[in-house]
Amino acid sequence: MFKYFLSFLWASKNEHSLHSPFVFELYTKVITNHSNLPIFKEIENLRKQLLKDTKVIEITDFGAGSKIYKTSQRQIKQIAKSAEKNPKFGRLLFRLIQWFKPTVIFDLGTSLGITTIYESKAYEQAKIFSFEGCPATAAIAKENFEALGCENIELIVGNLDETLLKTVKEVNHIDFAFFDANHRFDPTMRYFEICLAKATEDSVFVFDDIHWSEEMHLAWQEIKRHPEVMISIDLFFVGLIFFRKNQPKQHFILRYY
Repeated sequence: MFKYFLSFLWASKNEHSLHSPFVFELYTKVITNHSNLPIFKEIENLRKQLLKDTKVIEITDFGAGSKIYKTSQRQIKQIAKSAEKNPKFGRLLFRLIQWFKPTVIFDLGTSLGITTIYESKAYEQAKIFSFEGCPATAAIAKENFEALGCENIELIVGNLDETLLKTVKEVNHIDFAFFDANHRFDPTMRYFEICLAKATEDSVFVFDDIHWSEEMHLAWQEIKRHPEVMISIDLFFVGLIFFRKNQPKQHFILRYY
């Protein structure tokens, strides 16, 4: 990731370089808006509890695996530390969802559910389909959803290669999707294409860890080039995709501190 980060630092800009009204408003009012809300404290208190939980569970991993842990048995606190997105990105997803108000959200990669809770609380009128491959991890996430009163989440457990396509066929559209599942090139592109079938001009796709590995970096480049993608925003750790047909195809590399 280091070489990609150096390249990002060199190329990234701020709001002064933006000539697109849509991206300027999104960047200044949503992406770089660091306002705090009471619900954030509730979610982070739950995270603190998970970071102290020494219970060991058996991990079923259908993805690229962990760069840190090589065993299938892991403490909950280890998962909370390595697999969950940090508060900064949970709040970014919260603001994006609050801004765009999607009614159907696909969350690919539930883990312990912290990020999913941010999504749930951002717009409680939304229906969230959250996908998790590991039954033991999903069971913890379900407890966390119940603890914070998240009633708009449908947790779907199983191999994403089997569950995603089935669920996509059951919905009319996907307004917002967060891709944080299998961090490899082929699965990432496959999941993107599957969800793209139900995307609309107003849909927002968010890809996690776009420079995490060579495969993810290449997948991000391929996604940006897709003819359906009109606007892409690289924030280094995550990438945003938009399908707005009334705008020229543009790619932005923006600082997100």
